[in-house]
Amino acid sequence: MAVSLKTQGVSDVDDLCIQTIRFLSMDGVQAAKSGHPGMPMGLAAPAYTLWARHLRYSSSNPKLMNRDRFILSGGHGSMLLYSLLHLFGYDLSIDELKRFRQFGSKTPGHPEYGLTAGVEVTTGPLGQGISNAVGMAIAGKYLAQRFNREGFDLFTYTVYVFAGDGDLQEGISSEASSLAGHLGLDNMIVVYDDNHITIDGHTELSFTEDRAKRYEAYGWFVQKVEGDGNDMVAFEKALEKAKAEKDRPSIIAFRSHIGFGSPHFQDTHTAHGAPLGDDEIALIKTNFGWDPSAKFHVPPQVYENIKPVIEKGRQFQRQQDELFARYEKQYPAEAAEIRNLLAGKLGVDLDKIMPKFDPAKPVATRSASGETLNALMPHLPLVIGGSADLTPSNNTHFKGVQDFQKTNRGGRYMRFGIREHAMGAVMNGMAVSGIRPYGGTFMVFSDYMRGAVRVAAISHYPTIFVWTHDSIGVGEDGPTHQPVEHLAALRCIPNLIVFRPADANETAQAWKWTLEYNGGPVALALTRQNVPVLDPAKYPSVVNVAKGAYVLVQQDKPDVLLLATGSEVALAIKACETLAKEGIKSQVVSMPSWELFEKQPQSYKDSVIPPSVKARVAVEAGVEQGWHKYIGDRGIFIGMKSFGISAPQNKCYEHFGITADAVVAAAKKALGR
Repeated sequence: MAVSLKTQGVSDVDDLCIQTIRFLSMDGVQAAKSGHPGMPMGLAAPAYTLWARHLRYSSSNPKLMNRDRFILSGGHGSMLLYSLLHLFGYDLSIDELKRFRQFGSKTPGHPEYGLTAGVEVTTGPLGQGISNAVGMAIAGKYLAQRFNREGFDLFTYTVYVFAGDGDLQEGISSEASSLAGHLGLDNMIVVYDDNHITIDGHTELSFTEDRAKRYEAYGWFVQKVEGDGNDMVAFEKALEKAKAEKDRPSIIAFRSHIGFGSPHFQDTHTAHGAPLGDDEIALIKTNFGWDPSAKFHVPPQVYENIKPVIEKGRQFQRQQDELFARYEKQYPAEAAEIRNLLAGKLGVDLDKIMPKFDPAKPVATRSASGETLNALMPHLPLVIGGSADLTPSNNTHFKGVQDFQKTNRGGRYMRFGIREHAMGAVMNGMAVSGIRPYGGTFMVFSDYMRGAVRVAAISHYPTIFVWTHDSIGVGEDGPTHQPVEHLAALRCIPNLIVFRPADANETAQAWKWTLEYNGGPVALALTRQNVPVLDPAKYPSVVNVAKGAYVLVQQDKPDVLLLATGSEVALAIKACETLAKEGIKSQVVSMPSWELFEKQPQSYKDSVIPPSVKARVAVEAGVEQGWHKYIGDRGIFIGMKSFGISAPQNKCYEHFGITADAVVAAAKKALGR
């Protein structure tokens, strides 16, 4: 399709700025010899228009509390974002643009949270960014309800998203968009890059539904900007209507052209994910009246034209700082809470409000988790919980909490619906907004969430994943609902801290550690079935949960080590008692978090698992992977080697040989007896 090279509705110097974004993006990809030039070329005009005329931010303070958020959900087009960040005054030099995709640069192939100033979230896997934005919009609504006062609108930010066909095709975006429509998140505006192209070719090959009607069905305000991708008058009109819309999120279907201005590759899949080539870039620059030999060139008038925009941002920052200073004088308690939010602090001594459990009453760790939440959550207003439609099973609700809904922005409980993957990504968006989120589902459905969990781990989002029904103890629901390989799969994710607590007290201690930790995601694996409560009077070492593993039953010169997690710790204790009657000294080790144990000094690890004791048995109702690091080649593992069965919980354990008697027999075998 032939289109005019001139952007409509902007000045000549603004058009020069738009061209600069296109050429910086092309040059970056070409220098790296890899990347995605097509999307930045097609979206340069609306991106520049948004940043220059509508987005509220300060490049001097990328974390300004009330800044508008910009999410490039199609993170493969990262050179668009990097070009914008450079031109609009963020700490990203032209040299960093030249180092696109190179080792140690601030311009990686996809935007990474925490690496580059101005990058709000990590957007690599498609659909994650637009779903994160839903969480950011939820956080904005909650914070506004909690802290805004008459004359003090501290939280009024809008979340802007640029999303493409890939984002809309991924199932996670459908889940998240449906939730956003239900919640009426009018502080979220999506610009849909409707360029008709994916890697395989034209979207008609696989994507023919009416996207506008689909979003109307979700409850969104939908607009279309047709034409040649250059009409900024029409785009801004749509943008203003979206900003004025109440009670609905907005999506603007913007007809763009991938590889805009390329004589040979515009509107083709070739422009999507490969450098255009020096000859094509020279031809494009010539057609726009640029020196074809100049690379990474920014005309001086471009910087001059954007200077007032940068100064406007600094003025916005000063206004916000002055507003908060006045707010702090009038509302000191609320201001202190906000400072805790910004610092990632709880502002509460959890030790003083921890629950206590009756050692005489066995309780499922999911129930103990619920009791812990009942004790702690009333004191933690910046922690928001929820469940993917399994609230009674996950025990994630707490007494007195109200639901966050369209009609109640102050609610602290999220009804995520049966949308596990979106729940994970939405929580990630909340986590980068200062809210501490937790969300529950069955552990077997962590498979559905894995994309969001992995991004949380890469980006160190402090998201809390609560997974109950953590083993064959699920019982009658059978193999489809009995997680077998999941603990091993989750433990292999770098930066993810996994807890599988043995009892109610370990569960409470795991929650305490999790809430006080702000360095990355945490997973809690909790039982459906009741387990004995470890009496702190008899087992005072339970406070060592924070060390990841500890000696539960101490022996002087033990004959054998019994290592266990979760519900199987009780089996190890019972086996220990049986072995003692036969004169065999077994030391029981509870290992609720391998990741935390690995962070301990070697001296501590050796005190828990003495190297001199070679006879070792591990018991866990999951697969064996990973255990030999602790039990060695001579050790014996008791656990799962297949999927589960549909039967009562006790029958499942008996059938698969995960019993105290089996631990006793394994201990004797390890000792050669």
